[in-house]
Amino acid sequence: MILNKVEKTQIEPKITLVGAGPGDPDLLTLKGVKALASADVVLYDALVNEALLNYAPENSIKVYVGKRSGDETFSQELVNKLMIDYALNYGHVVRLKSGDPFVFARGFEEIDVAESYSIPTEIVPGVSSALGVPGLQKIPMVYGNLSESFWVVTGTNANGEISPDLYVAAKSNATIVVLMGIEKIKDIAAIFKAEGKYDLPVAVIENGSSASENVVVGIVDTIEELIEEKKLASPALLVFGNVVSLHPQFNSIKEFYAIMAQEEY
Repeated sequence: MILNKVEKTQIEPKITLVGAGPGDPDLLTLKGVKALASADVVLYDALVNEALLNYAPENSIKVYVGKRSGDETFSQELVNKLMIDYALNYGHVVRLKSGDPFVFARGFEEIDVAESYSIPTEIVPGVSSALGVPGLQKIPMVYGNLSESFWVVTGTNANGEISPDLYVAAKSNATIVVLMGIEKIKDIAAIFKAEGKYDLPVAVIENGSSASENVVVGIVDTIEELIEEKKLASPALLVFGNVVSLHPQFNSIKEFYAIMAQEEY
């Protein structure tokens, strides 16, 4: 008697962290496209453009895991658990994260958890909003005598407090990009005012690189009022520094102050 053998497909777990970029789906890297094409499961964040899911196989599992600022519906512990469970039971998990996985995205924590289960891992860097979004607005991080370096700082730390690094950064002449800080704009602006930088140029970019992008350019002294007037909200980043004066919108501010100076004279 001949028995028919039923071969069971062996699952080979793997976890790949892929940076999805700041919002525009065209900013995903080619390596990111290739990773998605081989995914059995995709775990994607709230700020990821869902058009990127089209690069994954039609029969792959797509799981939304939230992670907006202030939204604890999907805790990091839960995301870690889902990531491990799906990898062990289905195979290749692509963890699709907005921006770059290692820029305020807890990418190392997720890789550390995966490797604690001896699951092979891979990193696919992405375009960080900290650099890509100002760049799309033609705001350089360094330029001539305006700035020789830059800082990337989170608006608040894990305790919900203003990052101590911001107080140090505000004393420098560097370009300072603040992520997840728009809700604390009053407190952040006060830090720069304490350094006498009332006239320091500021750009606020909401939904950077997406179709709904909004940009406001002003100075430290009035940026809070401009944000309220334009009704800007998270997700948005703040750029403090003299390089912001290169943005076309800043020309009207310079003209305004020139007129005021003439009238006073």
